[in-house]
Amino acid sequence: MERRAKGFRKFYHRKREVRTARGRVGQTQKKNGKRRKQLRGFLWILPSFLGVMVFYLLPYGDVLRRSFLGAVDGRFVGLENYKSIFSNTAFQLAVKNTLCFTVVCIPALILLALVCAVILFRSKYGGVIKSAFLMPMALPAVSVALMWRLLFHAQGILNQWLAQLGIAGSDWMNGGQAFWVLVFSYIWKNLGYDIVLWMAGLAGISENIYEAARVDGAGEWQCFFKITLPNLKSSLYTITVLSFLNSFKVFREAYLVAGDYPHESIYMMQHLFNNWFRGFSFDKMAAAAVVESAVLLLLILLLQKAWDNKEG
Repeated sequence: MERRAKGFRKFYHRKREVRTARGRVGQTQKKNGKRRKQLRGFLWILPSFLGVMVFYLLPYGDVLRRSFLGAVDGRFVGLENYKSIFSNTAFQLAVKNTLCFTVVCIPALILLALVCAVILFRSKYGGVIKSAFLMPMALPAVSVALMWRLLFHAQGILNQWLAQLGIAGSDWMNGGQAFWVLVFSYIWKNLGYDIVLWMAGLAGISENIYEAARVDGAGEWQCFFKITLPNLKSSLYTITVLSFLNSFKVFREAYLVAGDYPHESIYMMQHLFNNWFRGFSFDKMAAAAVVESAVLLLLILLLQKAWDNKEG
């Protein structure tokens, strides 16, 4: 009996060792497979990464270097350029206007695009109307600026229409209304792009979920708030980031309409960079570019963390 028990124990231990060895081999194979997949993925993105490094990262490194040097003699000045821009009234005005523009435009654009996307997604003519919304993106900036001049000039078309209605006109681009004209321009031009992104997110939601909810007695509003919105979180993050970045590209229209020094309500960071470039203030421009890029990166990381916490 004892010999049989000892033999059984040896057999059990050997079997256990074999299972452990097989498990280790399986884990090693899985790790090797993951490494091969990661290496393949890295090789696929390597050409793009090299392009980004050559055309973006290396030039940005040079901008970072120049932010600590003098513009004329290239002498190391430490943080003097940063102190100079923070005490500059034009920089303060540009930062304030850019922040106000971003805070007003992004929520309005995202909400309006979502409403339009939901309506178009359920409409049988959605594809044709979506193309119409995308037309502003195809128009050159010069054509848009010319149209804005014709509409919002002191002697423009809008004031003529108002005069026919007995309403006094205004010099729209040289008064407090200039800010809202720029807001309207940004939303008008980027609305179609955001609508397409929202509709892509809506297309990824299975119709079976809506059918099951309707069978249980859910109405349209309940389906929207309980099904549609929760399934659009990833799209919301992407659209918010892209809209945020696009809000820094409104310079061309404002510059072509109002020139180098527009009304103070639409004097943006892009105007400031343009004027410093014309004045060869490369030291200030480099320092301001570093500060702006750092703020943008920080805001995007905070936004991503907030989204990850919501999903968790």
